[in-house]
Amino acid sequence: MALEHALLVSLTEHSGSGYELARRFDKSIGFFQSATHQQIYRVLKRMDESGWVDAEVVAQDGRPDKKVYRVSAAGRAELERWIAEPTEPNHLRNELAVKIRAAQHGDIAALTAEVARHRDGHAARLEIYRMIQKRDFPAPDQLSGAALHQYLVLRGGIRVEEGFADWCQEVLDALAQ
Repeated sequence: MALEHALLVSLTEHSGSGYELARRFDKSIGFFQSATHQQIYRVLKRMDESGWVDAEVVAQDGRPDKKVYRVSAAGRAELERWIAEPTEPNHLRNELAVKIRAAQHGDIAALTAEVARHRDGHAARLEIYRMIQKRDFPAPDQLSGAALHQYLVLRGGIRVEEGFADWCQEVLDALAQ
């Protein structure tokens, strides 16, 4: 997935300045697609030059003017084209798994600490996702449209984090024997 497509998705949900988009991105799509604020600004400029977004300059009191971006007709057409394009299934590429496979050649105590750190990180992200689910989707059986789609992605994130946290615990239990 190109960053352009992730930004188009975010902008279809709510227009905004580069700064606003970068902050929202960190709290939503950023869980699935990483980007620095500088990358977001560069890509927004490219998208503007390609006609995928329209930018409106908005004056601000005591602060520099800001550009507010909206998805253009060309951007919507690109998003539609991209959504219809086949996506290859992701392959698990996990450095920790390779380390576990090679455990007999290393320091088991250090590896155990690393697996525990990963478990705790996945558990922390899982907790964030569950809080978002409780806050934003209290009645999932009543969702439709964009809210349903956002919920389904969140559920995917929850399932992934549950799986990784459980797997890390399984590894820790096996290494402790």
